[in-house]
Amino acid sequence: MADPSSYRPKPGQIPDSPGVYRFRDEHRRVIYVGKAKSLRQRLANYFQDLAGLHPRTRSMVTTAASVEWTVVSTEVEALQLEYSWIKEYDPRFNVKYRDDKSYPYLAVTMNEEFPRVQVMRGHKKKGVRYFGPYAHAWAIRDTVDLLLRVFPVRTCSAGVFKNASRTGRPCLLGYIGKCSAPCVGRVSDEEHRELAEEFCDFMTGRTGTYLRRLEKQMMEAADEMEYERAARLRDDIEALKKAMEKNAVVLADATDADLIAVAEDELEAAVQIFHVRGGRVRGQRGWVTDKVEEITTGALVEHALQQLYGEETGDAVPKEVLVPALPDPLDPVQQWLTGRRGSNVSLRIPQRGDKRALMETVERNAQQALVLHKTKRASDLTTRSRALEEIADALDLDSAPLRIECYDISHLQGDDVVASMVVFEDGLQRKSEYRRFQIKGFEGQDDVRSMHEVITRRFKRYLAEKERTGEWADGDDTIADTSTEPLTTTSPDALAGGLKDDEGRPKRFAYPPQLVVVDGGQPQVAAAQRALDELGIDDIAVCGLAKRLEEVWLPGDDDPVVLPRTSEGLYLLQRVRDEAHRFAITYQRTKRAKRFRSSPLDDVPGLGETRKQALIKHFGSVKKLRSATIDQICEVPGIGRKTAETIAAALAQAAPAAPAVNTATGEIMEDEESGTTAETSGEPVSAGAPDERRGQER
Repeated sequence: MADPSSYRPKPGQIPDSPGVYRFRDEHRRVIYVGKAKSLRQRLANYFQDLAGLHPRTRSMVTTAASVEWTVVSTEVEALQLEYSWIKEYDPRFNVKYRDDKSYPYLAVTMNEEFPRVQVMRGHKKKGVRYFGPYAHAWAIRDTVDLLLRVFPVRTCSAGVFKNASRTGRPCLLGYIGKCSAPCVGRVSDEEHRELAEEFCDFMTGRTGTYLRRLEKQMMEAADEMEYERAARLRDDIEALKKAMEKNAVVLADATDADLIAVAEDELEAAVQIFHVRGGRVRGQRGWVTDKVEEITTGALVEHALQQLYGEETGDAVPKEVLVPALPDPLDPVQQWLTGRRGSNVSLRIPQRGDKRALMETVERNAQQALVLHKTKRASDLTTRSRALEEIADALDLDSAPLRIECYDISHLQGDDVVASMVVFEDGLQRKSEYRRFQIKGFEGQDDVRSMHEVITRRFKRYLAEKERTGEWADGDDTIADTSTEPLTTTSPDALAGGLKDDEGRPKRFAYPPQLVVVDGGQPQVAAAQRALDELGIDDIAVCGLAKRLEEVWLPGDDDPVVLPRTSEGLYLLQRVRDEAHRFAITYQRTKRAKRFRSSPLDDVPGLGETRKQALIKHFGSVKKLRSATIDQICEVPGIGRKTAETIAAALAQAAPAAPAVNTATGEIMEDEESGTTAETSGEPVSAGAPDERRGQER
């Protein structure tokens, strides 16, 4: 625990102006991001007597080792920069939303020649009309299935559409009347686009006029004794009414609004959002957050607004946002929302009437979501805490290992030797921290030497980052990191660009674990400990988990630590080990599949993919190319005589017994003698039984 007074800046050094501040720990990792109207006044609150601070705030300032700030011009800029940095750094002491999955939307691709109706998730695209979000994708498909009877808009993928155009035959939906089949010219592109526009109009709530028009057409058809047409129109009307029933009218004045409700206790808060468009509830979503900082309801609302509209613009931000409490201060948030929409946005608390009644419904949903979350999470939190405590007791650690790294070596009979590193923090996977290695120090199979090499390489990087010696780059397990000068300007564009520097941005291998787990027994554990000793690292614990009896081995001990089979600590170690094994096997298979898909032409210097494809297209196969003369090779467009001579020499040196490769598809051709085929999926290739194949693959 750090003493906040050791890094407290002098009051005169802190500007009395709007800005964003960052607290960092001893490893320069950003652990908290905040904004302030006055940086001087806000930061002074953190450096008061520890006894007067909220427990979570006290934990944050004692974990931090430094604080820095960036001055901006307005509070709106501070809000924007705070949101960007929280997304960039993922600070552990900021509010974090869980269960924020990518909610599905009903999308109409009006930016295409023939608009398509489909389910979409993720970032919104320009020129696409979105409706939702919906809680489930099946709810979208049910609605679309009803509406396609009346608005037979294209729903097929680009490949299906292209194939139907080529063959002149529509898909099944075209035959049953749920697609107007523009692929085969049943309707023109203008007629199809008009159908898509009518579909969008109906989804936006303009339903009354369209229904009245259909009813009038039905009556006219009946008067003219066109009973089949009248029956079809009657069924269309029923389908539309059934689709409308799925979204009940909640506000009679056709209001466009988002309603946000919060249910909270001392530790957590649940946020629920209802999206109302045209007076109807068009979508619902929700989050749960740990209250890792001392925070008010208004501040929770502000964070929810950032999460909800941080990447949205235009009509996605409604004219009215109803909340249970207003952020303080209100003006910067309201200005920010107005900027996102491009017109005025009303942010207020509903006091009476239908909107107040609907807000109470949203609040009940939030309360139920919090209760349900606590019911599911209680055992999970307890179990993970108990598992970490059991590991600390069994290994005689000073504290629970909040960060665990596990390493595994993988190969297939000594070929393609690779290693994996997986990370668990607080008992949960931290996939963004996973790393993979190629073994480079020697050839062949030696798990002990491989483990020593991997641990050495990983912790050399940690020491390099700790000493901040500069740039590095080394093979598959590293990426060159370029640095820029620290952010000094206050313009919004410069602030956004400054996020790309290495100040506070998590670098690979920058943070040490409290526990290193290796997949193996005494030899692997000894190799890992020897690597740490050679680097002078003595504050990281090491253990190994042997598969045979699930024994835990410690360096220098002749006997293993045997945890009970029902131990939560053993279960967590098994999960960590199995995840490392899965990650290593996946990488090893990828490398092997890539090697199998190689071609002798890959070794020809200066021969790019375009000319390789031209050669295969001209000759049909590598075998025929190998038997061609230099003059025949020169006939291929783009191949000169010197290149042809190089190709012929390279093919002559290639082993004729190598498996035949279809370079156009990347597949290994079948070997008639062995009867085995290499699969492009990267699965093990062997003529043996499945159990034997698994036994050969480490």
